[in-house]
Amino acid sequence: MKILKKTGLFLLVLVLILALSVYAYLNYSKPQYEGNQKLIGLQKETTVYFDDYGIPHIYANSQKDAMIALGYVHAQDRLWQMELMRRIAPGRLSELFGTKALKNDMFFAATGIDEYSTKAVAALDKNSESYKLASAYLEGINQYIKEGKTPIEFSLVGVEKTAFTLKDVYNIFGFMSFSFAMAQKTDPLLSDIRSEYGMEYLKDFGIDGALGTKQLKSYKTKMEDYMAVSKSVASLLDDSPIPPFIGSNSWIIGGAKTKSGKVLFANDPHIGFSQPCTWYEAHICTPDYEMYGYYLAGTPFPLLGHNRNYAYGLTMFENDDMDLFEEEPNPANAEQYKTANGYKNFSYTERTIKVKDSASVALKIKHSIHGPVLNGVLTGLNNHKPVTLSWIYTQQESHLLDAVHQLSHAKNVSAFYKGVSLIAAPGLNVMYGDAQNNIAWITSGKLYKMPAGVNPNFILNGANGRDDQKEYLDFSKNPSAINPPWNYLYSANNQPEAIEGYLYPGYYLPKDRATRIDELLAPKSNWTSADVQKMITDDTSATAPALISNWISALATQSLNPDEKQALTTLMQWKGDNTLQSLAPAIYNKWIYCYLKNTFKDELGEDKFNALLGTHIVKQLIASQSSNIQSPWWDNTNTKGIKENRTQILTQSYKEAIEALTLQLGKNQKLWTWNRVHTLEHQHPFGKIKALRSFFNVGPYEINGTNEVINNLLFSYTDNGQYEVKAGPSTRRVIDFSDIENSYSVLPTGQSGNPMSPHYRDQAELYNKGGFRKMKINKAEIIKTSTKLVLQPK
Repeated sequence: MKILKKTGLFLLVLVLILALSVYAYLNYSKPQYEGNQKLIGLQKETTVYFDDYGIPHIYANSQKDAMIALGYVHAQDRLWQMELMRRIAPGRLSELFGTKALKNDMFFAATGIDEYSTKAVAALDKNSESYKLASAYLEGINQYIKEGKTPIEFSLVGVEKTAFTLKDVYNIFGFMSFSFAMAQKTDPLLSDIRSEYGMEYLKDFGIDGALGTKQLKSYKTKMEDYMAVSKSVASLLDDSPIPPFIGSNSWIIGGAKTKSGKVLFANDPHIGFSQPCTWYEAHICTPDYEMYGYYLAGTPFPLLGHNRNYAYGLTMFENDDMDLFEEEPNPANAEQYKTANGYKNFSYTERTIKVKDSASVALKIKHSIHGPVLNGVLTGLNNHKPVTLSWIYTQQESHLLDAVHQLSHAKNVSAFYKGVSLIAAPGLNVMYGDAQNNIAWITSGKLYKMPAGVNPNFILNGANGRDDQKEYLDFSKNPSAINPPWNYLYSANNQPEAIEGYLYPGYYLPKDRATRIDELLAPKSNWTSADVQKMITDDTSATAPALISNWISALATQSLNPDEKQALTTLMQWKGDNTLQSLAPAIYNKWIYCYLKNTFKDELGEDKFNALLGTHIVKQLIASQSSNIQSPWWDNTNTKGIKENRTQILTQSYKEAIEALTLQLGKNQKLWTWNRVHTLEHQHPFGKIKALRSFFNVGPYEINGTNEVINNLLFSYTDNGQYEVKAGPSTRRVIDFSDIENSYSVLPTGQSGNPMSPHYRDQAELYNKGGFRKMKINKAEIIKTSTKLVLQPK
């Protein structure tokens, strides 16, 4: 017994020592927010003030010194995030996570982003300001890597820190650009529907642009089953430790419509939630430059920013810049494929993917003139004809580094417009407002027309020499509006108006957010910053009440039981709000899901139905299809000899929804509040491990908002009736040019990616409540609320 007690005591002491050692290490690894540090390359002493939310305010004698400092402080807060960001495009996540990341690595290695980045860096002008400043930023990162503390994540996966290069910067831009695209998730699904059921079934999908009824106004002076592509790419993006870009809101109110007579600017890019969150904020001030910017991990220039002279932000354009081609192999020679000019040999590139705790994987990637062959790198495509990925991003010269530099260094709206013109991909709605009362919306991207009769919403024919004939448009044709007479601009990922009779093909989102933004902006002419802050957190649907009214008119109400009638009364009284205590949203969304399942799943099957739920097009089609009495989708193909109609499917779906909610939330409908089913948890890659979840993850929280309202908290529909938010506003910014020092922002969790930092999660409650904090640019105010880190030349 004594031996057992001694052994137990020894083990307890050992565990305590281990726990104390881990705690001491974690404390040691915290970012340094005050004191002194010497850095190589600095010309003069540089001061970094970290304010009460951990935002660095960098005061330097030159932009080069400021960029060295930025790289250093960015790395100490976000080095692990930088490491993930630079590894995804070249296919190097398996080195960290082993075989579970192999499918992801094989696909991204095949896209050619890494090879494209090599070429882009080789073509850079080494005497340009963008090159020199980007190099200085990397100097700062690499000094931290060499001399700074090692984040706990590096120790957990057992990987060494290595230097960052400009190629890493381009690979990060490459992944960002890929995550914007929707073609790889949508085109294969639409091709399968066309093949199996014909074009009649696609009329409700509006692939001719007919559903884009709320369009942005410009102002200027039988094929094979391709489900594998949709399913595989969707799975890769969903399982990625780096969240994809999804949507966004932005609007700019001209001085003629504001109380102060000065521009008000708002932006909230919608991105998959993660921990740490997407953006790193930093304020730089030198004798010749000032910018309060939002940076992606590992990139030197901000994609969002403002100073005393102008502000800019972005939303996703959602244009189609990616096509999939089916190649026709030579039946006499598998190494060749058919082109309009005869058979041509496939070319090959070779890559080796290193896999943690396993053998390396040799990858031989086949290419046609259109791009890389996806067979063999996407699950389920091995036995198909070769399918190739054609992407504007890897086909056009890259000027992204210069473009982003120019956006953050523009002297006026003309210079800003020129910077946007340098972006071939991704397609963006770039928003601009300035102190001189200029407002602008400019779309980026190398746009093109397809030959008449060629629809890029489907898998294209790689052999006919016609489907790949693109007519590239001059940048002057891109949709845009500068200082329109209606004095406001907005973007909510909705389709632009036709220019010269041509509607740009794309994967636009429905009119819901655009309608709400427009109906709020149009009538009011005395806007204030407080008004805009309230508007950016608005959770009222502009379209749901009308949709519900339309559906109720089609119900077989005589068949409803008392519980179903009670819930119907709740829906009839609903004004479209989606607050924590609202009752209607739980009923509405369950009815939506049951309607989608009963309408589309019988034709599509499980996999294709789930793929449809993951596309933008499903959001577009709900209102139009459900209003179409003659839609072929109403018939349940599983009931032979019976042809269902709209009333039957909507009534069946409603009854199923109420039954499911009763089982899930109880019989008392007063308890069916939105907060019980709509939640948000910010996930760290290691938070999936149960023992580490509470340490690395932030949340879960009950949260208001919903899909396609201004406060766009996005979730996927599932059978379980739990709406786990996966994406939403990655920041909310409101910039007031009448009082630029009192502009406001908020991040979803916090500024730091270090779990031991006080700024790891210190904005989460503020964000969830729709609150804001000041983006400080007044030096005296900054000093009063900040710690001070002095960086000295070494």
